[in-house]
Amino acid sequence: MIDVEQPNERALLVGAPPLDRSQELVDEHLAELARLATTAGAAVVGALVQRLEAPHPATYIGTGKLEELARMARERGATLIVFDEDLSPAQGSAIEERIGVRVMDRTELILDIFALRARTAEAKLQVELAQLQYMRPRLKRMWTHLSRTQGGIGARGPGEQQLETDRRLIDRRIARLGGRLEEIARSRDTQRKARRAAYQVALVGYTNAGKSSILRSLSGSDLFVEDRLFATLDSATRAVQLGEGYEALVTDTVGFIRKLPHHLVASFRATLEEVGEADLLLHVIDASAPNWEHQAQAVDEVLADMGADPAGVLLVFHKVDRLGSTRRAALRERSAAFMGPHVMTTVEEAEGLEPLRAVLRQRIRARRPTVRLVVPVADGRTLAEAYREGEVLSREQNGTEIVLVARVPEAVVGRWEGQEGVRVVRQDAA
Repeated sequence: MIDVEQPNERALLVGAPPLDRSQELVDEHLAELARLATTAGAAVVGALVQRLEAPHPATYIGTGKLEELARMARERGATLIVFDEDLSPAQGSAIEERIGVRVMDRTELILDIFALRARTAEAKLQVELAQLQYMRPRLKRMWTHLSRTQGGIGARGPGEQQLETDRRLIDRRIARLGGRLEEIARSRDTQRKARRAAYQVALVGYTNAGKSSILRSLSGSDLFVEDRLFATLDSATRAVQLGEGYEALVTDTVGFIRKLPHHLVASFRATLEEVGEADLLLHVIDASAPNWEHQAQAVDEVLADMGADPAGVLLVFHKVDRLGSTRRAALRERSAAFMGPHVMTTVEEAEGLEPLRAVLRQRIRARRPTVRLVVPVADGRTLAEAYREGEVLSREQNGTEIVLVARVPEAVVGRWEGQEGVRVVRQDAA
């Protein structure tokens, strides 16, 4: 990908919601689109909304609104028009011809933000693949823009590299990127197999819900955290000490958003496979967001598309430090509408993550078999292992032997069962 100096874009936003959508939801969606445009580097200079019974086949919005949009663009000096809906290639071209200003839709804007945020080689490959797949049916219109611009929102990444290419060359590039990402996927699978014995947790949630700040606080590692949409794209896995001898591997994943482009979901499938492999999903919800139910629903829809098991999800209502006692009580009542367990957390208070640690310890404990272990007094190594790897519930000495009752990981029980001089009885099988 090529780094492009960010021009001073002036963006005009367009929403075309259905007639039955509430005004509150319309305002919420436009506010999110404004945050996306700002994240991409644009200054928002206005917004226009038209409620539609059905999109206009040629220009999405009606002729009258199109003329109003052209007038607004001239008066406010707009250099970019951003639709909150996905436009067909023909619709995008028709709107641009009528208005004379570059047009992009929500998907293109999100792809551009991902191109801006990509840092690692894998993230850059994933974003470039998604951009090329989106660009392919829009080559004629996008190349026309790129031939007359020096960069800007929607012009980052592979577009500038592909000005003189045709669909055949893009297809080759897509195939090559797909092959490289398959190699990365196989490498990830090998890494996952190596840590399969550990209890694995994946953080999922709406973008900017606070997943990275939770992982940084749990692990004590220096992860990048920023209060912006899609601040991090790369998954990060850290070993987290939960207390009482319990440990989990916790993975932060890319944030979701309403109408997450399917090209991105497909390109990031290797990263998102962490979700399918996890023993538990922590669905992080920004409790301070007035529209958290809508954000949670958007995440649930993506998880359902990925085949995630709802029974393996724990809701984490985060940033509760921003709520007063009255709002916290109201949140507890509202959260009752969700079926399933939940905890409330914050990284701004000393014990703000202890409810989450306690639940994780309980989940791990429930997975560990309880065994009666008989060990020679002289076998200090096995005794030390029992205390180090498990939770000793009782201990007594019988002559030259020590009898422990303990909860321990399955892998440890397997080793003991094949160890000479040690007797193991599983309590649930006794």
